[in-house]
Amino acid sequence: MLLTRATTGAWAWLADSGQYGCSIPMCRRVHTTSQLLQEAVQTNEPQAYEFQAETRMLLDIVAKSLYSEKEVFVRELISNASDAIEKARYLALQGKELDSSEADMKIHITTDKYDKTLTIQDSGIGMSREELIDNLGTIARSGSKAFIQQLQEGGGADPQSIIGQFGVGFYSAFMVAEKVEVFTKSRLPGSIGYIWASDGCGKYTVEECQNVEPGTKIICHLKVENREFADEQTIKDVIKKYSSFIGSPIEVNGEQANNIKPIWLMDPKEVSPDQHDEFYRYVGSAYDKPRFVLHYRTDAPVDLRCVLYVPEGKPGLFDLNRDAESSVSLYCRRVLIMNKAENVLPKWLRFLKGVVDSEDIPLNLSRELLQDSALIRRLRTVIQNRVVRFLFDKSRKDAESYSKFFTDYGIFIKEGILSSQEQVEKEEIAKLIMYDSSAKPIGEKVTLPEYIGRMTDNQKDIYYLAAPSRELAESSPYFEALKKRNVEVLFCYEPYDEVVLMQLQEFGNRKIISVEKEMRQDKDAVDYEGAEGGLRRSQANELMDWLKTVLSGRCWGVKATPRLESHPCVITVEEMGAARHFVRTQFTQIPEETRYSLLQPQLEINPGHPIIMKLNELRESNPRLAELTAKQLFSNAMVLAGLVEDPRTVLSSMNELLQLALEKH
Repeated sequence: MLLTRATTGAWAWLADSGQYGCSIPMCRRVHTTSQLLQEAVQTNEPQAYEFQAETRMLLDIVAKSLYSEKEVFVRELISNASDAIEKARYLALQGKELDSSEADMKIHITTDKYDKTLTIQDSGIGMSREELIDNLGTIARSGSKAFIQQLQEGGGADPQSIIGQFGVGFYSAFMVAEKVEVFTKSRLPGSIGYIWASDGCGKYTVEECQNVEPGTKIICHLKVENREFADEQTIKDVIKKYSSFIGSPIEVNGEQANNIKPIWLMDPKEVSPDQHDEFYRYVGSAYDKPRFVLHYRTDAPVDLRCVLYVPEGKPGLFDLNRDAESSVSLYCRRVLIMNKAENVLPKWLRFLKGVVDSEDIPLNLSRELLQDSALIRRLRTVIQNRVVRFLFDKSRKDAESYSKFFTDYGIFIKEGILSSQEQVEKEEIAKLIMYDSSAKPIGEKVTLPEYIGRMTDNQKDIYYLAAPSRELAESSPYFEALKKRNVEVLFCYEPYDEVVLMQLQEFGNRKIISVEKEMRQDKDAVDYEGAEGGLRRSQANELMDWLKTVLSGRCWGVKATPRLESHPCVITVEEMGAARHFVRTQFTQIPEETRYSLLQPQLEINPGHPIIMKLNELRESNPRLAELTAKQLFSNAMVLAGLVEDPRTVLSSMNELLQLALEKH
């Protein structure tokens, strides 16, 4: 185990508890197990040393404020023990001549409430005297990093089990201990055992010790206020929380405490669905099954081992809240960094559950240091891109399952588009959104890539229509002309859909525009000669001038359009989606007379429609009825366009209109 978490290049624990013998009075009593007490023999007078200057300055910080929770010292010491065991295993496999002691490759933990001690030992690589002084007397050295460099220089080895980059893990023991003793012996042949001891106040001692088995053993003499760490159940709970997936077995008072396999480090092909179900329920505190499983590893641009799950159940109201906690845990070499790592995934992916493990992530000095680091941002981008690619593949290969997923979780994907800052990122996420289409039956949704794949050569843009329902969308006056030309239109039923598509703006070098905007931009002239029974050009011009006068203050323009057949008129504004959003969110704060000047609606009439032709006649025969009809047509068009906050306002003159219309009957 690396005492300084990756900083000690060669530290290991003692393999078995109770391997210390004593034959002279000058001995240090060490409590190893409840059955056996043995003594380590001091062969000379202890030599006192002072910590390196930087170490003295940092020890107080480490002990008091480096970690947000004191219990993490157990995680640090266990992780160091695991490192040391992995180093011993690796060197043995490489043919390195090591001590032949046949100790179990385990981490042994012993608690003693009476003596207020916590003992952690392993059978790893151990340390020499020089390594003790270098690694435990100097903070911020990176022994594991140096070890990896040596291996790489020797042939590009991949020591996957070495954890840590900061040299402070061991010193976290001083958060809870008034004194720490370290018994260690290097596994290199001919090594001597040593004991290192310190109260963390600036000095430490090192002395030779006989009868020390290869490895390392730490005894934490706990402060009175931290005596709970001498309780067996407390230690087991901490192990379950932080170190359940350490590769080496961990025994607490002889009973194994880590029983769950770190399946994210296994070959995805070797993990069964039942294993995924069990692991999903464990990491997600869930009772359902995963809907989708993303299990993968990558070495570039960052090292990642991930198992991510999409829940089978629908998200609850709390899940929709952007302040909801993440359900993804961040690990480094099986060691928990953050239980709810909210910054590892973007907010819009907060519905995912699982584990992210990266050897590139250092064990945190504090939670705050990982909040906004460049490494975390890069990690977040890599994971997001992989999740998007995974879901996009699902949409193509398993359309039915993906459609059900999108029905439940589509709101998160749309949030991702709204929250992204880069256009490339927006378009990547936009591959996942689905909408009803005029070209497909009811209930069959299409993606933007599918839409583009069906576009004709003469179609340049992607069209969408916002409406409360499919029925209203298909009967919309804005849809008439495009339907006649057989142009596919996406139907959006939720108010926020328009905002999403307006933010997206384009996809695959195709502009995304609403059919209302397409209609307003239309420059085609009306064919008055071909309009049988319709108004002549002069009649239409006179009617439009009259309408401008009647609707003054509310209508900012009147024009004739060739795009209507079954409807008498429509309202268009420059940006209909933005206008509707403005009406929904801010209209109540603006005086009525100001609203129309902000919207600047344009009335477009169908000169061949019976109502418009009759209105033209009423201008002379019944001016009052004509005026009421014109205003009602305008109000109806505003409602149809979704630009009226309260539809009841359009009924104010309805009774008078009906009375005049029914006078002759």
